[in-house]
Amino acid sequence: MEDRFELVASYWTLSGTLPGSPREYSPYGFRERVEAASRAGFTGLGIWHADLDHIVERTSLAEMRRVLDGAGITRVEVEFLTDWFLDGERKRESDRQKRKLLAAAEALGAKCLKVGDFHRERCPMPRLVESFAALCADALDCGASVVFEPMSAAMIDTLSGAVEMVEGAGAGNGGLLIDLWHMVSLGVSYEEIARIPLRYLASVELDDAPIVRPGVHRDNAGTPRAFCGEGQFDIRGFVDCVTAAGYRGPWGVEIISEELLRMRLPDIARKAYATTLAALS
Repeated sequence: MEDRFELVASYWTLSGTLPGSPREYSPYGFRERVEAASRAGFTGLGIWHADLDHIVERTSLAEMRRVLDGAGITRVEVEFLTDWFLDGERKRESDRQKRKLLAAAEALGAKCLKVGDFHRERCPMPRLVESFAALCADALDCGASVVFEPMSAAMIDTLSGAVEMVEGAGAGNGGLLIDLWHMVSLGVSYEEIARIPLRYLASVELDDAPIVRPGVHRDNAGTPRAFCGEGQFDIRGFVDCVTAAGYRGPWGVEIISEELLRMRLPDIARKAYATTLAALS
């Protein structure tokens, strides 16, 4: 039964740190995280940009690839690129970040580059479509897909707008990352999720949390994300929804909580894998 699912330990789950902290790179060694993920059953791993910078100060991308291959990690995700649709100095910095992430994606055989926005920037749709298409074109040579993550903090805060952007770009390697947390936060119905054209449904992430009120109840700094089955999300309904739409891709596990900072890394990996597999099964 487990062979039916490709589970990815998204960066924050095994990072030992939190978004927005002074140090967003992991206190754990890279090999330590890779091996913990592999022993728990994961075949994928996420790498955050600040963590990537920290790792390559101490080792090479080639050595990172050897560690991943040796542990049987076949899906690598690099993240997170912002400001790619702007201009001026922020766009120039985004381009520098993009080159770094794409070089890592090529060297590590990464399957996807996650992109989005955390600042609710406003940008006309034609500009977004053009910028996303250009980003996808840049990623072609390294073989990675570019996946946009809709969330309440992004420049696109509706699922329909996100679909419009990737559809308008028309890139074969462009798609959407659908995180259950953000879908609940945005108040997106499962019926709307089921209408996403399958060719744009690139990646899905699972997590859990208490329900407050859809559309207004949290952001990344709010209610902690719990292991699957320890909150109130309708995970079964969500899984049924995306699988009924034809999705057969990887399932990311993105847990963000101070609770994880008090747990041992192997215990986090085992619990994240087991609870997500139970939710899927």
